Amino acid sequence: MTLQQAERGTGTAALRIVAPVVVGVLLVALWWLLSANQGRTALIPTPPMVWTELVERGDVVLKATWITAFNALVGLGIGTVLGIALAGLAAWLRVLDWMAAPVVAAIAVVPIVALTPIFNTMFGASSQYGRQLIAGIAAFVPVFINVLRGLRQARPVQRDLFAALAASGGQTFRRLTLPTALPYLFTGLTMASSLAVISALVAEYFGGPSNGLGTAIATYAKSGKTALAWAHVAAAIAVGLVFFLVTALIERIVTRRIPI
Repeated sequence: MTLQQAERGTGTAALRIVAPVVVGVLLVALWWLLSANQGRTALIPTPPMVWTELVERGDVVLKATWITAFNALVGLGIGTVLGIALAGLAAWLRVLDWMAAPVVAAIAVVPIVALTPIFNTMFGASSQYGRQLIAGIAAFVPVFINVLRGLRQARPVQRDLFAALAASGGQTFRRLTLPTALPYLFTGLTMASSLAVISALVAEYFGGPSNGLGTAIATYAKSGKTALAWAHVAAAIAVGLVFFLVTALIERIVTRRIPI
């Protein structure tokens, strides 16, 4: 590696850190500007008000955060495992792909607000299973679609080459199919991680146990405690960012071990 390439790589790495920070600062500045105005935006609390609530009611916010994060994590795990398994079967059996395609398309458009009351009735009003299942359904769709597409990216000429070299099915999968499909898998995981958090939050609005970030946001907003409601919104954003960053970290570790 030349000196120019090293400097360019260092500059790119620094820019990846600086750019999100700049965007975050600009968003906070815009938030502060809107909260300082009168009229329709007068009810928006200022950042210091939200920070005060986070400090004073940190234990309450943290408890709700753990509940929502756990529900989203369980849902993400369920959706990912099912998505990868079904995509693998669909890539192997074309008829299964034809059967699964309309089902997946239907699942993708089913509204969460319609499923949540049904699952709460099925599992009971005190159970978190309904919320976890909602997050799992939301995560399943992008994982299935992206993994299935990734498993089919290897060209026939590449497979013919492996066959000519007398490579076994396992060797072809490890050396060709898997490296080709990995970028698509992590694209699906990135989308699924965000959707799992959002779905878990939305599911908490519509019945079930009276805990979690979604329930807290709705409760405090209705009671006029807007600063505390926004403190829970900030916690929800933090959960989404953690899920995204962990997914990106896993992708970097895996791609270093399995060159793509």
